Amino acid sequence: MAQKKKRKKKKRQSFYDYSLLFAVIFLCCFGLVMVFSTSYYTAGLQYGDTMYYARKQAVFMLAGLLLMLVISKLDYHWLRRLAIPAWFISFLLMVMTNYVPGFGKEVNGQKRWFMISGHALFQTSEIVKITIIIAMAVLLVRLGKKVDSFRGVAWALLVVAPLDLLVLSKNLSTGIIIFGVAFIMFFVASRRRVLFGVLAGLAAGAAVIAVNSVEKLVDIGILEPYQVSRILAWQNPEAYSATSAMQTLQGLYAIGSGGLFGKGLGNSIQKLGFVPEAQNDMIFSIICEELGLFGALCVILLFLFLIYRLFVIARNAPDMFGFMLVVGVMGHISLQVMLNIAVVTNFIPNTGVTLPFFSYGGTAVLFLMIEMGIALSVSNRIVINDPKTAATRRRRAEVSRRQSADGLTERERSRIRRQNAAAEEARISAQASARTRRSVSAGASDGASSSYDRSSRRTSRNNNRRGS
Repeated sequence: MAQKKKRKKKKRQSFYDYSLLFAVIFLCCFGLVMVFSTSYYTAGLQYGDTMYYARKQAVFMLAGLLLMLVISKLDYHWLRRLAIPAWFISFLLMVMTNYVPGFGKEVNGQKRWFMISGHALFQTSEIVKITIIIAMAVLLVRLGKKVDSFRGVAWALLVVAPLDLLVLSKNLSTGIIIFGVAFIMFFVASRRRVLFGVLAGLAAGAAVIAVNSVEKLVDIGILEPYQVSRILAWQNPEAYSATSAMQTLQGLYAIGSGGLFGKGLGNSIQKLGFVPEAQNDMIFSIICEELGLFGALCVILLFLFLIYRLFVIARNAPDMFGFMLVVGVMGHISLQVMLNIAVVTNFIPNTGVTLPFFSYGGTAVLFLMIEMGIALSVSNRIVINDPKTAATRRRRAEVSRRQSADGLTERERSRIRRQNAAAEEARISAQASARTRRSVSAGASDGASSSYDRSSRRTSRNNNRRGS
């Protein structure tokens, strides 16, 4: 008896983006070295311990890396269940931090830290960033093709606006980043890209008008006095060199003195008390001074590689929810890096935006690692040789190609196809009717000519008979 041949099924090969993992680890190590190099002088003066800032940063980085690895091995779909509870918890924390006495710790004139019993725990705005990414991803998946409708826009505003307004009231830069992340996610999910271009143009025009009319914005309560001083210092830094523009000018001096290859790691002069909070927002200027233009370009290239790996994960995501999650993470990191470098180089007013993985701040690092864990979790669910995934990717590429080619929605294309089909049927029917009429008329003329021939032949036969 012949043995039956058993077909061996191909094992599904899962994908885990080790390139992204190693990039994150390298950025953390590089950032930790720069935090120590930037802060050891200030830490020695203030706390008598040159390792104070670096040690705290290392603890949060290690905790964040462990948390990232744990989250990366979980199924990211469980985040759907957290979207609504996380939104209400974030809203409650923001209200308590901003308006309830005893829960908001004031730092540099603003309440941004949530505290209990006098101990600051975390910045509530960092929780809002992740909450917006998760909530927007869930909302856009549920809306589906209705994302461009009035209902879809209204729901997006309902999700983003309450939290973002609470953040904007105390932290303008973080509020801008949160709105930018939501805008990018909605733009990617939408099919009407022209509208977003118009909105971006209007926002840019409003920003230009606001910069040129800051005093009126203070009178109506939109801007705070310290924000106005930053805008004025950005417009004319030399006039405010001893006050609002001191940090920006000292950072520019650090960038200019670094040259092509820098003064060497640890040899910065501007970090010795000249650049305020050098280990926080202005750490990129110290990188330029110690490592030069070459080091600055290396940092930028590292971030570009990180964003590229996130783009690869988003493009191959197994479903729309994973795709939108990674788009949100990618948009957050991109915006924050661009804004920080723009502030340090004085392209935009000083907004207090930190540089991811480099600036000192335990809360920011911890929640940033959570975002990286979510991205790695999506990558861990990608199946390399799954035909369904490949077919979905091809179908998505075909839809994207068609949308980019004619700019029409699927409903509009279906209507046009129906109209073309009806017109084609009418044309074919008209041609058939014309052919029928021609055949009928041709048949009638043939019958008349044949009867005439028969009568003429009969007449000639009769004449022949008479003649004979």
